Amino acid sequence: MLTIQRKPMMIAFSAPSGAGKTSITRRLLTMDPALRLSVSWTTRKMRPGEIDGQDYVFVSQDAFDAKARADGFLEYAGVFEKSYGSPSDYVDDAMREGHDVMFDIDWQGTRQLKAARPDDVITVFILPPTKAQLAERLTRRGQDDAQTVAKRMALANGEMSHWHEFDYVIVNDFLERSLQDVHAIIIAERLKRTRQPALKSFVDGLMAE
Repeated sequence: MLTIQRKPMMIAFSAPSGAGKTSITRRLLTMDPALRLSVSWTTRKMRPGEIDGQDYVFVSQDAFDAKARADGFLEYAGVFEKSYGSPSDYVDDAMREGHDVMFDIDWQGTRQLKAARPDDVITVFILPPTKAQLAERLTRRGQDDAQTVAKRMALANGEMSHWHEFDYVIVNDFLERSLQDVHAIIIAERLKRTRQPALKSFVDGLMAE
């Protein structure tokens, strides 16, 4: 099968907590072998069932701060008094190998990522169908106590107010349909002329036949 060289890209997913961005990014990994997920560093404690180095890289605040001072993050921020950051070394290695890298980050992190790599980033915002369903999802997943769920709901409007800063917006009513829509976005972005630097030489050769 003919393959034309293309430039790998970064795909930043943002959403209010519980809207489904983590479910979407994890499922996309099983659908598309060219995708990788940036594994963020965090100072929060590991939750039951999580795996260090796979879900997050769990580190001390001192280790996190040292990496930040060394410009080792493409983006980083504080969330609920804990630090989160996307390590640049992992992302750069994955892209050199030809992979597209997904990010599960908030709108602030997306801004930083776009500022750091404006030509490489596309952005996708995930919305819930209703606020009631958002609250239900947060409660059902059982990761946070009632007080934390209430905090996340209180922040939801502020997070959703940034939807217009993103290239694409998906309302995650049905997960399977949302997955299809997001994967279609990724495929279309890969086919952009600007992401296929080898097209000119291919077309020149085609016309010379």
